[in-house]
Amino acid sequence: MRFKRLRLAGFKSFVDPIELRIEDGLTGVVGPNGCGKSNLFEAIRWVMGESSPKSLRGGGMEDVIFAGTQTRPSRDFADVTLLLDNSTRRAPAPYNDGDQIEVARRIERGLGSAYRINGRDVRQKDVQLLFADAATGAHSPALVGQGRIGAIIAAKPQERRAMLEEAAGIAGLHVRRKDAEQRLRAAEVNLSRLDDVLQAMEAQVVALRRQARQAERYRQLSDRIRSIEGQLLFAKWREAVEAADAAKRAAAETEAKVTQATRDAARLSAAQAEAAAGLPALRQAEGEAAAQLQAFNQMRQSLDAELAQVAQRQRELAANRDATARDLAREAGLADDAAAALNRLTVEAAALNVRIAGARTGIAAAAAQVAAAEKTASEDDRDLNSRIEAQSEAQARHRAAESALFAATARQRRAGDEVARLERERETLLADDVGEVPRAAAERDFAAADAVI
Repeated sequence: MRFKRLRLAGFKSFVDPIELRIEDGLTGVVGPNGCGKSNLFEAIRWVMGESSPKSLRGGGMEDVIFAGTQTRPSRDFADVTLLLDNSTRRAPAPYNDGDQIEVARRIERGLGSAYRINGRDVRQKDVQLLFADAATGAHSPALVGQGRIGAIIAAKPQERRAMLEEAAGIAGLHVRRKDAEQRLRAAEVNLSRLDDVLQAMEAQVVALRRQARQAERYRQLSDRIRSIEGQLLFAKWREAVEAADAAKRAAAETEAKVTQATRDAARLSAAQAEAAAGLPALRQAEGEAAAQLQAFNQMRQSLDAELAQVAQRQRELAANRDATARDLAREAGLADDAAAALNRLTVEAAALNVRIAGARTGIAAAAAQVAAAEKTASEDDRDLNSRIEAQSEAQARHRAAESALFAATARQRRAGDEVARLERERETLLADDVGEVPRAAAERDFAAADAVI
C-alpha cells in the first residue's frame, strides 16, 4: 500500500481544509520555520493511531484542534483523512475490496476521537493493525522525524529487533500475539472468577434445596392445618345452623300457641258478651211476670171462677221463675268460669312472651356466634393466602437459582472452548515466530526502508 493523498481540516495550524497529494517519485514540502511542515508529519502519525499527546507536542489530545488566533475563532473539531493505494490487493481481508482505502480520524472537544475506514466506524486497534500489516504505523522507524536517525543508530537490541520485525512484515503478527495473550490472561481471570461464582452458587443451591425441603414440609403441614381448620369451622357452622333452626322452630311453635290462646280468649270474650246481652231480657221478663202476678191477684178477687186457672197459671209462672233463677245462677257460674279462664290465659300469655323474648335472645347469640365464626374463617383465609404467597416466592427464588446455575455452567463451557481456541492460536503464533525470516526478503525491506529515509 502507498500513500496517495492527505486531507486536513482544523488540525493544528491547518484551519481551512487542505489536501496534500503524494505523487509517484519524491514529494517534498519546503518552507520556513513555523509554516506547518512538522504538523503534516504529525497529522500522518495521528491518523495512523497515535495515542500519546506528547508525541504530537501537546499536553492533551484536544490540543491538535485549531486553538484560534486574534483574527480567527477556534474550531470545535479536527479531521484528518489519509487515502491509500490498494491496487496490489495486499490489505487485510475486510478492507481489500477496492483499489483505494480511506482512513479518517476525527476529534471533537469533549467527545474524543472516532476512526473510520472506508466510511465505516472502527476501533483504534483496527487502524493500528491495518498499518502494522503494511509494515508501518505511528511508531514505525520508516517515519523519520527530528533526532530519529540518531535514535536508530543508538537503538538497543530490542528496538533493533522491532525494526527488523517491521521490515520483515511480521509486526502485525506480534500485535495480534500480544492481543491474544491479553485475551488469554483475561480468560484466565474470568475462569478464576467463574470458579468463585460457581462455589458461591453451589452454596446457594444447597441453602435453596434446604429451604425447598422446609417449604415442602411447611406446605404439607399448612394443607393439613387448613383441612382440619376447615372441618372445625364446618362443624361449628353446622352446629350454629342447627341451633338457629331449632330456635326458629321454637319461636314458630311459641307464636302458634300465642295465636291459638288469643283466639280462645276472643271466643270466650264473645260468649261472655252474649251472656251479658241476654241478662236485660231476663230481667224484663221477670218484671212482666211480677206485673202479671199482681194483675192475677187483683183478678182473683173479682174472678173467683177463674181461680183454678189463675192458680195453675201461678204454678206455671213460679216454675218459669225457678227456671229463670237457675238460668241466672248458671249464667253467673259461666261468667265466673270465663273470668277465671281469662286470668289463666293472661298468665299463659305473659309466660309465652317471656319465652319468646328468651328465644329471640338465643337467636341473637347464635347470629353473633355465626358472625364470629365467619370472621375467624376470613382471618384464617388471609393467613393461608400469605403463607401460600411466601411459598410461591421461595419457589421462584429456587427456579431463579437453577437458571443462574445453568447459565453459569454454559458460560464456563464457552470459556473453556475459548481458552482451547486461544491456546491453539498461541501455539500457531509461537510456531510462526520461531521460523527464520528469509534473508533476501529482509535485505529487500531494509533497502526499501533506506530509500524512504
